Amino acid sequence: MKLSIVLPIYNEEENLRLLYDQLISPLNKLGEKYEIVCVNDGSSDNSWGVLKDLASQDSNVKVVNFKNNFGQTAAMSAGIKFSQGEIIIPMDADLQNDPADIYKFLEKINEGFDVVSGWRKNRQDTLISRKLPSWIANWIIGKITGVKIHDYGCSMKAYKREIIKDVNLYGEMHRFIPAYASWQGAKVTEIVVNHHPRIHGQTKYGLGRTFKVVLDLIVVKFLSVYMNRPIHFFGGLGFMSLFLGIVIGIMAVLLRIFEIKYIVETPLPTLSALLVIVGVQLIAMGILAEMIMRTYYESQHKEPYIIKDKINFTD
Repeated sequence: MKLSIVLPIYNEEENLRLLYDQLISPLNKLGEKYEIVCVNDGSSDNSWGVLKDLASQDSNVKVVNFKNNFGQTAAMSAGIKFSQGEIIIPMDADLQNDPADIYKFLEKINEGFDVVSGWRKNRQDTLISRKLPSWIANWIIGKITGVKIHDYGCSMKAYKREIIKDVNLYGEMHRFIPAYASWQGAKVTEIVVNHHPRIHGQTKYGLGRTFKVVLDLIVVKFLSVYMNRPIHFFGGLGFMSLFLGIVIGIMAVLLRIFEIKYIVETPLPTLSALLVIVGVQLIAMGILAEMIMRTYYESQHKEPYIIKDKINFTD
């Protein structure tokens, strides 16, 4: 299987047949074996019925049906897991992504890139509720991850299977895959893609999703940097808290010695005790995290590193 198109679907009944018709033309022209993996994410409309009809007409259409609505990331994760293609291209099912752009993604993959991310440069969405939060989120993600991509939120991307097959996705983390891949040495690039206004159905995204993305980003950054050494994170914060607590405590004592202020007249003793307690707790949390991390690796016989190549070794 050369190519897998992965479609997370939630209440897109009116768009599915149109999308299928738009996909078939460029896919057939490729002259390669392909599949369209559709994941129905607990749709409440007739999306499941439409998908069953399409699958009965075309064996290249494969359908996974969720019992409930688990979210776009879960649907995308399942689609990737059940796909078989050497190259995987997820895209939205709302007709806003353009199937004609598939050629552009494959060209970049053939040039040697491992991940190709779409950039909706001329995005056809509302400014306040969609574009502005996206710009802010993309800027924050770029700053924290160090991977400069204009449009992390664009679902249409291309991945080589070996890059994405072992990535576990949770929350809203599908958008961070290029950052994950880059941290592991993958070659990542970006291309401008077409973006069309939504014709049928309603958008599932809003301002509230930006905050969820930022929270997931904190988790991603922590796991990428401190997964193998959590004591450095928690211990660092703990020592800072301890140091500040001790300094503030000394200040309170000096104020009393030089009869500037009585200890009970300032909040310094309370603040000092609080910081010391928090510092001790953070260090203890770091030790517990180290124990959990070691259990995670050793119980599953995993190694805390990834090997890209080996020479003159037998299996």
